[in-house]
Amino acid sequence: MNKHNALQLTVVASALLSGAAWATDGYFPHGYGMKALGMGGASVAMTDNAFAGANNPATAAFAGNRYELGVNLFSPKRSAVTSDGQGGLMETKSESNFFLVPEFGYNKKIDAKTSLGLTVYGNGGMNTNYPVPLLSQPSSGATRTGVDLMQLIVAPTVAYKLNDQHAIGVSPLLVYQKFKAEGLQGFGISPDKGSDSSSGIGVRLGYFGQLSDQISVGLSHSPKISMGKFEKYAGLFANQGGFDIPANSAVGVAIQATPTVKVAVDYQKIKYGSVASIANSSLNMFQCQTSPSYCLGGINGPGFGWSDVNVVKLGLEWAYSSVVTLRAGYNKSTNPIHGADVTFNILAPGVISKHYTLGGTYKLSRDSELTWAYMYAPRNSVTGNSLLGQMAVAQGQALSSWNETIRMSQQSLGVQYGWKF
Repeated sequence: MNKHNALQLTVVASALLSGAAWATDGYFPHGYGMKALGMGGASVAMTDNAFAGANNPATAAFAGNRYELGVNLFSPKRSAVTSDGQGGLMETKSESNFFLVPEFGYNKKIDAKTSLGLTVYGNGGMNTNYPVPLLSQPSSGATRTGVDLMQLIVAPTVAYKLNDQHAIGVSPLLVYQKFKAEGLQGFGISPDKGSDSSSGIGVRLGYFGQLSDQISVGLSHSPKISMGKFEKYAGLFANQGGFDIPANSAVGVAIQATPTVKVAVDYQKIKYGSVASIANSSLNMFQCQTSPSYCLGGINGPGFGWSDVNVVKLGLEWAYSSVVTLRAGYNKSTNPIHGADVTFNILAPGVISKHYTLGGTYKLSRDSELTWAYMYAPRNSVTGNSLLGQMAVAQGQALSSWNETIRMSQQSLGVQYGWKF
């Protein structure tokens, strides 16, 4: 890449480091790249973009020479309804409801069989900012409650055509993540420790096949990425501050139903249940007195209690004219959060399960285009017994526990400029 290209990448990466706030399919975005975002995230069998490193590395072999640079305005609305233990209820809304999330993709054909690419993208979503101490007493000195998780992934890509119809690809994943928490004195995390970071290296593998003029298929898999530990939060996350990135796999098919209409369907599985700090039940803390491994920071220590997520993505693309393409999509995922773990997930209310999307592309010239995408995710909620209430009962400080509810809804609107060379 030349100096101009490297500067673009630096600007995008720096912007991502300012704090992504995704929280859709768990804490993974519902899609990567503005075209995929407009189709409910369906992308594994699509070759019309430069985001192979995030979606399916093999598609880079058919994507051609292109750049794509965009930004998404993401607005999650999150709240927690908590009890005072005496019948009173209080709804507290998380602040900081608007975030700019950049995206960058690059792809270049090297020869008849080989293509190289670069994708810069982010995960995140454990990002809340409540203006009161929901998980600690005011006497502890806490004034706010919240966490901020950001994962930046740089994915160089190599794709190779086995023949004119089939290709394989690989993307090394260079990962940097940052985490911060405040207001956790109620669980013995005091004082607030500020931001911590860690890094790791993973890989994404892919296959793409053009089975006929009308049907293409794709496969993509990324094993669990072992990350360095958050040393400042060794007493919070299970396994002494471990926070790995879960394995995730996807399979997709794209069908050219008519000369102007294409339908794409993906199935994705995200294995949150394989990462102890994400998957361990928050109720594990009640076994702390019998085994230190169940205390905060232990290998079996309390986590967010998330289950694996299954996602179905359905997208429709209509070539309305020679210069206008329209898109629509639907994304349905299982909810990783259970009522038993509602208190911990006040920090990370990733309860969204449905996404409705619209999008389109306008050709500015033969080699340049403008793409937009809109997403609406209706409010979803989870209710369960308060963990703090159960702790108070166990310690003889209360006669009965109480319930808590976490809620979230989302919207996003993004635009991307792309050009071919």
